[in-house]
Amino acid sequence: MRSGYDTEELIAALATPWGESALAVIRTSGTGSIEKVASVFKGNKDITKLPGYSLTFGMLRDGEKAVDQVVLGIYRAPKSYTGEDMVEIFCHGSLPGIQAVMELLHKAGFRDSQPGEFTMRSFLNGKVDLTKAEAVNELILSKSRQAQVLALDRLSGSIFDAIDQAKHFLADILAAVEIQLDYAEDEADPAAGFDMEKLDKAADILSRLAATYQVGKLYKEGIRIALAGRTNAGKSKLFNLFLKEDRSIVSDIKGTTRDYIESSVAVKGIPAVLIDTAGFRSSDDPVEAEGIRRSNMVIENADIILYLVDGSEGLTPEDEAFIKEHPCIPLWNKIDKTDAAAPEGFVPISAATGAGFDGLEELIYTKAMGSRRLDTGEAVIDSQRQKDLIDRSLDAIGKVKIGMAAQMPLDVVAVDLEEAVNALGELTGEITSSDILENMFSRFCVGK
Repeated sequence: MRSGYDTEELIAALATPWGESALAVIRTSGTGSIEKVASVFKGNKDITKLPGYSLTFGMLRDGEKAVDQVVLGIYRAPKSYTGEDMVEIFCHGSLPGIQAVMELLHKAGFRDSQPGEFTMRSFLNGKVDLTKAEAVNELILSKSRQAQVLALDRLSGSIFDAIDQAKHFLADILAAVEIQLDYAEDEADPAAGFDMEKLDKAADILSRLAATYQVGKLYKEGIRIALAGRTNAGKSKLFNLFLKEDRSIVSDIKGTTRDYIESSVAVKGIPAVLIDTAGFRSSDDPVEAEGIRRSNMVIENADIILYLVDGSEGLTPEDEAFIKEHPCIPLWNKIDKTDAAAPEGFVPISAATGAGFDGLEELIYTKAMGSRRLDTGEAVIDSQRQKDLIDRSLDAIGKVKIGMAAQMPLDVVAVDLEEAVNALGELTGEITSSDILENMFSRFCVGK
């Protein structure tokens, strides 16, 4: 580890966002952290004698100078988040107050933690494996309720349990192979003791887990949805309907939206960036023309395009040309203002009343998911690192099957079996390097 991740040092960090609030939480960790905080704390109780999971109230002091009234949470090793002694300081959330508490901790002997250092210490002290450690960050960065549920499931150990089961099958086979290698001269048929059923079970577990990656990635990264159409087709009203608030200006005056507007939404649990683009029309206004140019760039990079047609005016050659040239979901908007039936392939909606909106969300969900499906309770991966290591293990298992079918020597097969086991060991963190750890934890927020 580089010096910034020195686990022998005492660390401190603001665990809540940097900003004004009613309360802020500053966490500390490391051997001796309770004693160090005690040196700047005055209360009714001696915190060095308090058991773990205790709360106490008092004053942080810099000599005779009061710094802040706080509540301390005491955690003792190994029963803490990091597996070390920890103190969490619940202080008032003024920015000067937070800064004063951090300066006091620096004087007491704490240094600022590096990104993800608390979770790294948790991993190094055996509190979590790498799949759970990654889930901590994914939980913090969740962009929708469903993404949060999936991350919470990973944090509870769903991925670790599946990987551990596959690894046990492979380890059992490897142990049997190594025994056969030790007594090869007594074994007439080397394949007789090879448990192909366990190998198939391990491959099945890993294949099903690898297949969830696209779903996990979808819920992690989300999609980009562009609203396109001629001026006054109702894009801004639909944008506001998705957001359930008046974010985009709605007006009967054409060309109101001169630049694209975007906001984050969730469509049936899938995180999405929704973009309201400038309406298409010829314009001599250089500002509006630039807005239309930018909108075209947004549309080209969108995952899903919703093209709105004003049903009260009907299709125009411009509408037909766009729909022909772009893969999109065509919407027949303003059904509250017209009796004209939607053309075949169009989704009838009213952005003004919300009619047809539930069906539109279902269609977007189906299009985003494609052939991917999520079974209830299924472990889901969303990490490229996890996917690559599972694929590496599966590739090694494939080589084992080829080797056994070709009656290759068991010592050759054993090499591939060991590779399959080691790849899973890297996935959970049993086998890893400091470079891998630093790269992974550096993406975490400070204080976690």
